[in-house]
Amino acid sequence: MTHTDTVLVVGEALIDIVERDGTDAEHVGGSPANVAVGIARQGVSATLLTRLGRDDRGRRIADQVTASGAEVDESSWTDAATSTARARLRGDGSAEYDFDIVWALDAAAAGAAADAASVVHSGSIALFLQPGGEVALTTLERAREAGRIVTVDPNVRPALVGDDPRPVAERAFGAASLVKLSDEDAEALYPGMSAEQVLETIAAFGPRIVVMTRGGEGALAVGAAGTVEVAPLRVDVADTIGAGDAFMASLITSIVDDADLLAGDADALQRALRRAVVMAGITVSRPGANPPTRAEVDAAL
Repeated sequence: MTHTDTVLVVGEALIDIVERDGTDAEHVGGSPANVAVGIARQGVSATLLTRLGRDDRGRRIADQVTASGAEVDESSWTDAATSTARARLRGDGSAEYDFDIVWALDAAAAGAAADAASVVHSGSIALFLQPGGEVALTTLERAREAGRIVTVDPNVRPALVGDDPRPVAERAFGAASLVKLSDEDAEALYPGMSAEQVLETIAAFGPRIVVMTRGGEGALAVGAAGTVEVAPLRVDVADTIGAGDAFMASLITSIVDDADLLAGDADALQRALRRAVVMAGITVSRPGANPPTRAEVDAAL
């Protein structure tokens, strides 16, 4: 694949209202929006299909996405208010969230956008929250049937996914070429399983590569060439907002850059994981979801 290939990212964009030291700061967020920004900052063409209000917050999101080099699909705009997530930072820099979000998609627009892309990505709230969740899942399934590369990050939000997120997550895994999840996602989906068991369980649904991020322990992946593990990039952590999204964006970029990655090449998987932990590490070293450019990642490598 080349940089003329386009990645379609389907999912929520919202404003993160971050509570820090008794004051609120607003940042553009939403896992899929962060992924689209991260991909574009790596010099790869990306389009975000989301749901934005025609309000100040919606315009701020669109401005940041487009300033990063990605596009916002025109069907994303709505007359309703832009969604928000209130993030309360814990002592270790991680965050817990309260959401004020409505998620809906036009199925015809989603299908048309997927037809124009080489890679289709979705995950997070977009898969689980109705009525848009069913449209997002169907879009992934149809994209895979049409020969597109599909990537998935479940990014499970316990407050929004219902009692058992597994049926939805596993349906998405069945459509995916590559799945990335965190160790927290793994515990939410498969409590008590080891990391290796979770990776093998998800791989059985059909994706060629399954990757688990483990915070300060780096990342672990399973693919056709076996298991690959990488250490994290050691940095001073500002907060962890957007870390997983930066990691996901890097993996998608590596799919576009390196045809050997999905072909089962162990060295290609090692390179992709190393690049992803560097991209995530740079992101956690600065506040909010602010992924690095390709030049910053290259310099850190």
